Amino acid sequence: MKVGGFVSDEARAEFCAAYDRGMATLPTPTDQWDVPTAFGHARVYRFGEGTTSTAPIVLLPGRAGTVVMWEPNLRALAARHPVYALDLLGEPGRSVQTAPVRSSDDQAAWLAAVLSELDLTDVHVVGYSFGGWLAANLAVRRPDRLASLTALDPVQTFARFPLGLVARSTLTVVPGIRGRARTSFLSWMSGDADAAARGSNDPVVNVIDTGMRTYRIALPTPTVFTDKQLRGLRLPVLALIAGRSVIHDGRRAADRARRLVTEADVELWPSATHAIAGEYAAAVSNRILTFLAHRETTS
Repeated sequence: MKVGGFVSDEARAEFCAAYDRGMATLPTPTDQWDVPTAFGHARVYRFGEGTTSTAPIVLLPGRAGTVVMWEPNLRALAARHPVYALDLLGEPGRSVQTAPVRSSDDQAAWLAAVLSELDLTDVHVVGYSFGGWLAANLAVRRPDRLASLTALDPVQTFARFPLGLVARSTLTVVPGIRGRARTSFLSWMSGDADAAARGSNDPVVNVIDTGMRTYRIALPTPTVFTDKQLRGLRLPVLALIAGRSVIHDGRRAADRARRLVTEADVELWPSATHAIAGEYAAAVSNRILTFLAHRETTS
């Protein structure tokens, strides 16, 4: 398997310009690192110092979302906790993949290496979409540094991709139609929740669209966790499932999570689309903070 990368130097420059515009909408990071792992170096930003808790939050974005996708949530979270936000290895962003990521074990290994290198413990890991799967995968395989897991409409975690999603995503790489297909795919994924943002040239949407156009991802498809793996989770879990999500049957996903995960707060948000993190930014941020505060007072 190859490594991910930009399709050309011009593509990299185009993406970096969009990325920098997106980063300009975020609070100024208090620190940043390019953390070495066996699979490349991961860009990590720290935001805030936390005012009521020193327990760190680690944010893992959705596919091609980069750190920029957390703009709607970041200020609220960083006001209460120190926040470490990553660009994912093998995806568009400032992280650079240098070796193939071949398996779920590899995905957990590089992320665990980041936490170890930064000496982060008692981590509240929060992931959205693919980042939600990545967070759950870490909790399944390398949970020793984690205090809790929050999964925001995670892919391939509690329910499988529908066939329609696979078919639509395939069209986004077909020459001649991939531009139109990509725009249609992003709109469909979000239930057209980002239509207004597209009209105003929103930096978050811009980063995702530019990343999908300019970067070729070479990562394995995430595999759905088995019943045994989910039953084996031994940490507090918050799962917010979008009722109008197109990445899975939301009701089935919520039911499976409730049935299998011992210590889980599972909520089905009926009107939310897969864009739940930004679509309901204030409510999602508040729910995460309430969950973390409760866990810290009862631990």
